[in-house]
Amino acid sequence: MTTTPHPTRVPAAPITGLYGALVKKFAGRMFGRVPESLGVMWHHLPALKASMAYGQKLQKWDACDETLKTYAHMAVASLVGCTWCLDFNYFMSRDKGLDEDKAREVPRWRDSAVFSPLERQVLEYAEAASQTPPTVTDEMVAPLLAALGPAGLLELTTVIGFANMTTRSNTALGIESEGFAAACGMKPLAQPGPSATVGSSA
Repeated sequence: MTTTPHPTRVPAAPITGLYGALVKKFAGRMFGRVPESLGVMWHHLPALKASMAYGQKLQKWDACDETLKTYAHMAVASLVGCTWCLDFNYFMSRDKGLDEDKAREVPRWRDSAVFSPLERQVLEYAEAASQTPPTVTDEMVAPLLAALGPAGLLELTTVIGFANMTTRSNTALGIESEGFAAACGMKPLAQPGPSATVGSSA
């Protein structure tokens, strides 16, 4: 992952005011700098605050394993082509204490042997739910329901829905990876393998 190679489709706005100072302080502490994407979203503070607030609420839910939710979000980002979300979630995997070597393999999960059967089912479900129209089947959901329970499956599905909102919004606005993972010395994300075709099965 490298810094954004071309300008975003909406130019970043100056981040000002008291709230802006707090946001810049938080971003600087987390990333070492203020992401350009924040400047883009600064044009519409209610939308930025709503997205951040919902994302923070999702982080507090615990009916589904954090690792599975992170892998699901990364699978959506890889499928949609949102390098910002893919890099950000990979970067955050270290902070969450997740297996970095597994996280970096999400873009080529179909060809990787590092994932458990349940993790592969989650990754397949995340991709299927993100197709247009969705390609989720009863056979796909049954083992997830048995493993995660109703609340866990609902939580996972909601995270996948939120991931689609953020990844598709970023892609439409031209917001790309800002190199968070590379900046802190993490290995480059794996590239999708030859069998990583949309709509294929695990």
